[in-house]
Amino acid sequence: MKPKEFFMRRRFTLPALTVGVTAASLLVAVSPASAHGYISSPPSRQANCASGAVPNCGDIIYEPQSVEAPKGSTLCNGGGSRFAVLNDNSKPWPYASVGRTVTFNWVITARHATATWEYFIGGTLLASFNDGGAQPGATKQHTVSMGNFTGKQTILARWNIADTANAFYSCVDVNIGGGSTTPPTTPPTTPPTTAPTTAPTTTPPTTTPPTTTPSGTWKAGTAYKVGDVVTYNGVSYRCRQAHTAIVGWEPPNVPALWLAI
Repeated sequence: MKPKEFFMRRRFTLPALTVGVTAASLLVAVSPASAHGYISSPPSRQANCASGAVPNCGDIIYEPQSVEAPKGSTLCNGGGSRFAVLNDNSKPWPYASVGRTVTFNWVITARHATATWEYFIGGTLLASFNDGGAQPGATKQHTVSMGNFTGKQTILARWNIADTANAFYSCVDVNIGGGSTTPPTTPPTTPPTTAPTTAPTTTPPTTTPPTTTPSGTWKAGTAYKVGDVVTYNGVSYRCRQAHTAIVGWEPPNVPALWLAI
């Protein structure tokens, strides 16, 4: 190869490489972050939108786990440019009936290293949990005291990520009563409808379990725990996360809560 041909080839090769590297760096810079997490029980505002319990929510129904914004906001959407509907207090947000303590269940779709989890009512910090940079599992639970608050309140939860400037936000509307559990809005239905009609009062322990412990039919208003098995439309499902069932959260609609078996 002649010297002149060598240098001409280098002139064309180096710019081509430069363009390739620049294009690759642009692709990395504009690629969006993956999905992350939200509170599923008691149902957060985005969970109620995703389940259809609250209509006309916009894109949040497809991305309940994506309410991400810089840390420190006190708004339900984190003060970002998306999902402003979550700040609209005129919408018919359902209030979950709860007791003096509440267990919040997060569904985690991307397990970010975590700094802290925080829970607020207004400007009052109810609780803070420090994970010290650890990664959560597929679900996360916190039990939080409601302090002196009673009645209808909106709880703001913040999941502060350890290695970014952002947090994930969930607002949960609750009606704080005097009970010790988180009862559904309607009284329990399954035990009363089966036991009194089939078992005399003298032998309830021996006759009631066989009619209620096998796979029961899924029902809204029932509090389910991890491992519970139900049937819905002829298909069996196992509970993946403790929650209180609501209309719209039928097992086929919420795979984060129910696993078909």
